[in-house]
Amino acid sequence: MMGYSTAQIWSIIVLLAIGTFALRFSFLGLIGRRKLPDWVLRHLRYTPVAVLPGLIAPLVLFPAATEGEPDAARMLAALVTLAFGLWTRNVLWAILGGVVTLFAVLQITG
Repeated sequence: MMGYSTAQIWSIIVLLAIGTFALRFSFLGLIGRRKLPDWVLRHLRYTPVAVLPGLIAPLVLFPAATEGEPDAARMLAALVTLAFGLWTRNVLWAILGGVVTLFAVLQITG
């Protein structure tokens, strides 16, 4: 650790929990029953498309399994997943294609 006391760690956890609750409540609790403008709804449709690459890219480019070194197997699996997603327009087929590719390449390369 970095020398934090138990009280400091719990204070950080509690403050982050309060901040997370306040952020979610401000959006869901205060305006949850109101109709949002069309322009807001249009932009909210793109939220998953914006968040998923941000979550996945570090796992592909700097995987923990290789201690942060780029790995050809994971890159190929990501490309196959993208190709299957574009080709089939189906998330489950895309995931399945990527998983099969990853395991096959890892088995072949050792």
